[in-house]
Amino acid sequence: MLKQLWLDVKSYLKKADLLLLGLALLTSAFGLVLIYSTTLSYGTYHYVFIQTIAIMMGVGGYIVASLADLRRFPRLWVILFIFNILFQLSLYFFGTAGDTGNKSWINYSWMPMAIQPGEIGKIIFIYTFASHINVLREKLNHPLSVLQLFMHFALTVGSVFIISRDLGVAIIYVFIFLIMLYASGINMLWFFGTLLGACACAPVLWHLMDEYQKLRIIVVWNPEASAKYAWHAEQSMLALGNGGLFGAGLGNGSQVQNSILFSKHADFIFASCGEELGFIGCIVLLLFLTAIVARCFTDSRKSDNLMGYLMCIGVGAMMMFQILINVGMCLGIMPVIGLTLPFVSYGGSSILTFFTSIGFVCGATMNQTPKRLRR
Repeated sequence: MLKQLWLDVKSYLKKADLLLLGLALLTSAFGLVLIYSTTLSYGTYHYVFIQTIAIMMGVGGYIVASLADLRRFPRLWVILFIFNILFQLSLYFFGTAGDTGNKSWINYSWMPMAIQPGEIGKIIFIYTFASHINVLREKLNHPLSVLQLFMHFALTVGSVFIISRDLGVAIIYVFIFLIMLYASGINMLWFFGTLLGACACAPVLWHLMDEYQKLRIIVVWNPEASAKYAWHAEQSMLALGNGGLFGAGLGNGSQVQNSILFSKHADFIFASCGEELGFIGCIVLLLFLTAIVARCFTDSRKSDNLMGYLMCIGVGAMMMFQILINVGMCLGIMPVIGLTLPFVSYGGSSILTFFTSIGFVCGATMNQTPKRLRR
């Protein structure tokens, strides 16, 4: 029995994308060091402990996701699509507000860590949307197929935003949807029509947004519109400027250690990195993250089926845009909309989501279709 287990482990290690997992672990270790440093002023190791547990759970999620050949369960995506919508809507009954004021969390005293349905729902959406496209692949450009895919997206992102009011997470769903739709091979007329439709919906979304959300967007171009909502980005840029080339050193950043920088261990951890490890530290961190995203897109080309290909693309798109928005937020060129930096920011739901998502990328290359069954 032990011999067979060892053979199975060796077989798994031979097939798995250990480079992708290694890059994720290296980046998470970098983030763990930053979380340790940024929370020194709190006088507790609670954040480091929780993040370590989340990373360990994330590795477990990676292994399970990489082994799961979801194509064996062709109807599972329908069940998970319904579950995802109900999961997001559960915030109406069980949700609590976080630091950003959004009702995005499920958090009770008996829980080891808070759960953010919007974060976890991203990987569920990538799977269900890839599966839906795969089902419709023979008639993808039929008007009813395009309508189905659009409704799939609209119902999911609507359930995310209506209760939680989490604009940041909702925007990532939009980018995932657009990139996966483009990669599906859909006729460009339909794609650009959908893109124009999404743009046409912008005034409606603006009307639905709360006043503070509008101000967070406006202050990017006009900081004088609200000193309150321009404050976080201004302090972030000050922290980055303080760091210079090599930084003040771990535990020595004035903005970080005096807790002037908001959410210094989570949404603004990139600014914390800039102050304490400088421009060089930020470049190293961005290189790690870029390598992970590039690996996801590279793995998409290794998949021999549409569903696996689209899941790799969806995961890569999710991480790419979240990195761009988070870093842009810290640089003052994007609105402060409460998005974590993948594998780096403190947050159990975020860590678990990203590790599980790269597990599905790994699975797309491991679980290939036997040649005799390929179409």
